[in-house]
Amino acid sequence: MNLALFDLDNTLLAGDSDVEWPRFLIAQGALDADHYNRENDRFYADYKAGTLDIYAFLDFQLAPLAAHSREQLDAWHRQYLDSHIRPIITAKGRALVQQHQANGDCVVIITATNRFITGPIAAELGVAHLIATEAEVGADGRYTGKPLGTPCFQDGKITRLNAWLAERGQTLGDFPRSWFYSDSRNDIPLLEQVSDPVAVDPDDALRSHAQAYGWPVISLR
Repeated sequence: MNLALFDLDNTLLAGDSDVEWPRFLIAQGALDADHYNRENDRFYADYKAGTLDIYAFLDFQLAPLAAHSREQLDAWHRQYLDSHIRPIITAKGRALVQQHQANGDCVVIITATNRFITGPIAAELGVAHLIATEAEVGADGRYTGKPLGTPCFQDGKITRLNAWLAERGQTLGDFPRSWFYSDSRNDIPLLEQVSDPVAVDPDDALRSHAQAYGWPVISLR
């Protein structure tokens, strides 16, 4: 069996679920548009530049989860999936996932975006295995607004992947081939660990790196 790892945002999606979620909440009147858009734009610029303070961002990003009941969040997520996510799932992305599954590969989505947002998206894509940033849940079953464990971001993706594989009694070296598909410079550390790194609609930094090292560059748009 081989291993096929997929980033989610701007890879399988023609957009960013972390950006679309607050847009949805703003439309519901659950967030102040001016404040949230300003701060989100600032963090997103840092992300694209490779300078994001992931813990500061998670404090900002996870705060709305703590402000509402799980029932309300789940109800909103069903609407969000239908209105904001299904339209940006790329047909080529779905087909590539299905191709790897048909080949008998172990398919995993590995994403910096938290599990609350991405869990239903992975299910929509038919992917059973998800490695994502975890959001802490309190004794009352509500989100606390804080991350749990190592964020699945930059080098943290390697840490989280290795931990996931160890739980299965495996290592990355156990797979004859391992693919990782991503769009982002932030994923270069993990791309360098697999046998088959693939840049997907990459940002400028990843495109330059891929070209320098002879990695394939593809588009799923």
